[in-house]
Amino acid sequence: MRINSFSDVSLRLLMVLCSAPDGELSTTRDLAEQVGTPYNHVSKAVLKLRQMGLVEAIRGRSGGVRISPAGKVATVGQVLRVLDDHSDVAECQTDMGDCPLVHDCGLRGALNHARESFYVSLDNVTIFSLARKTSDGPVPVMLSTSRPG
Repeated sequence: MRINSFSDVSLRLLMVLCSAPDGELSTTRDLAEQVGTPYNHVSKAVLKLRQMGLVEAIRGRSGGVRISPAGKVATVGQVLRVLDDHSDVAECQTDMGDCPLVHDCGLRGALNHARESFYVSLDNVTIFSLARKTSDGPVPVMLSTSRPG
């Protein structure tokens, strides 16, 4: 199972925000720098995380973003289910029109089960616990700019 880049950035943001002192606000620009991701990507992720109730955004000159109480207890599985929007493991799960096995295929069900097992295995892992395991300070984020080959 592979999470999409939007989910990856969102999880990293949540970990960084969980590692901040309680109530501390971070600007979206600071967050972008901390996770090594372009500002516009971070901005979109923050908007989605706010809509999900996982972060709080305070407007204005002294505003910023901080983890919400719901964000502190959210599990990786819960967050990924929403962010990945049950993305399919294989192309055939969304478009079976070209597949000659469309009427007699057990692969779709097996892949759906595998995806759900992936999420279930992450339902016991809170983002807060991951952020606190890495260090007593901010989460050290090291993003590679190259794709795995």
